[in-house]
Amino acid sequence: MAYRYAIYWAPPRDHPLWRAGCAWLGRDPETGETIDPHPEPIARREEHARLIADAARYGWHATLKAPFRLAEGETEAGLDAALAQFAAERTPFPSPPLIVASLAGFLAVVPGEPSAALSALADDAVRAFDRFRAPPTAEELAKRVRNGLTPRQQRLLDTWGYPYVMEEWRFHMTLTVRLPDDRVAPLRAALAERFAPALAAPPAFREVALYVEPEAGAPFRLLRRYPFKAG
Repeated sequence: MAYRYAIYWAPPRDHPLWRAGCAWLGRDPETGETIDPHPEPIARREEHARLIADAARYGWHATLKAPFRLAEGETEAGLDAALAQFAAERTPFPSPPLIVASLAGFLAVVPGEPSAALSALADDAVRAFDRFRAPPTAEELAKRVRNGLTPRQQRLLDTWGYPYVMEEWRFHMTLTVRLPDDRVAPLRAALAERFAPALAAPPAFREVALYVEPEAGAPFRLLRRYPFKAG
């Protein structure tokens, strides 16, 4: 059994967005392959390593259900079966346009326009799999509070174990850590150019994925993909 599990969306393996994201983060979480990111001329290798340190550990993805430990009495096999059923009941839907943008100072691939279908997918995943989630520890809760929460985010944390869900959720595929103000615009422009071919035709949403953290602090791995009905 893994230390933590997460329900993510990941681009299909054969799509340029999967290859571009894994290359930028220097790792394919599905195969475990290390990839030379070739960060120049966007950043020197030392700066690049700092830029992607957190995102690289979690692997290329967009969060649907944030990492959680299994609740007492739940098993990986049970989670696997529930995910297969969840996916089988869903229909594929098109992606909105995707762009590189700044979210509170860190850069990410985000939708260029709202998508009700995408929000519904995330909301449904949060609700459907909450029974598998062990309550956060006091340390985990304190860390969230230290980062600063609105009253609504605090209520969401209390209910769902994570503050950025429901209307507070934003689809994003993280590219960097939080940046100094003077680095946001130039890095955004450079990454938009680098990712332009991969974002030219965003992939449809046809599956979800289960990622695992084998042990505390270890890189997350993509354990399994679950196709939607007729996907």
